[in-house]
Amino acid sequence: MLKDKVIIVTGTAGGLGRSMAIEFASQGAKVVINDVQEEGMKETEQMILDNGRTVKSILADVSSKAEGEKIIDTAVKEFGTVDVIVNNAALLADFKPSLGISEEEWDRIMAVNLKGVYLMTNTALPLMLEKGAGTFINICSIGGSIAGVGDAAYITAKHGVIGYTKQLAFNYANKGIRAVTLSPGLTDTPMVRYAIDAGREEVMRQIEATPAGNIGKAEDVAYLAAFLASDRARHINGVDYKIDGAQSVL
Repeated sequence: MLKDKVIIVTGTAGGLGRSMAIEFASQGAKVVINDVQEEGMKETEQMILDNGRTVKSILADVSSKAEGEKIIDTAVKEFGTVDVIVNNAALLADFKPSLGISEEEWDRIMAVNLKGVYLMTNTALPLMLEKGAGTFINICSIGGSIAGVGDAAYITAKHGVIGYTKQLAFNYANKGIRAVTLSPGLTDTPMVRYAIDAGREEVMRQIEATPAGNIGKAEDVAYLAAFLASDRARHINGVDYKIDGAQSVL
C-alpha cells in the first residue's frame, strides 16, 4: 500500500511512533525515523532492518528549526524526496493542572508538541508544493478536543495541533497537500502504561468510563495511519480521526 513512499516519523523511540514506523516499512515505505532518545530509536531501526525493510534514523530535536531541517535534508539526500510526514513527537507533564506547571515545562511542551509540528511542516512544504503532492499526519489525542486526559500544557498544545492542521488543509488542499490528525484515546504506550502501573486516579477513572472497557493498542493507530498515508486516502483532508473505544463520546 505504501510501496516506495518516503515517510518521516518523529518520536520513534517507542510507543505509537515505533509502531507506525514498523507498519509503514512493512507496507513498502522507505522510512526515516527520528527521536532525541537514541537508544530507543536505534532499537526501532533494528526492528525494521530485521524485517528486511528500508530505514534511516536521525537523532534530532523537532523543536529546533535547524535540527528539523537536518531531518528533511537527510531524507531527501537518502531517498530523493519526502512524501509523508508524521508529526508524532510529544511530551506530557504528568497530568498537572495549570498551577502545577512551571513556565519552563510549559515552554518545552509547546516547543515540541506544537511548534515542532509547525517547523517540520514549513520545512517540508516547499518541496511538497513544488511536486504538487504531500501528506501531513499529525498525531494528536482526544485531548485535542476534550479536557482531563493530560496536563494543562499538553491539552492546550493538542487543541492547537488540530486547529493548525485544519488551517493547513484549508490553505493548501488545492495545491495537492493533505493534512489530517489522528487522536488516540488511552493507548497502551510507555507513557500511558507508566500511569496505569502507578495506579494514577485520573487514568484509572478514564479506563473505567470508556464504553469499550479497555485501552487501545499502538497497532490500532498504525493501521489507520498507514491507510491515511496511502493514495487510497487521496480525498481525505482536514479532518480529525478519533481512535478511542468511544471514550470521547462521554
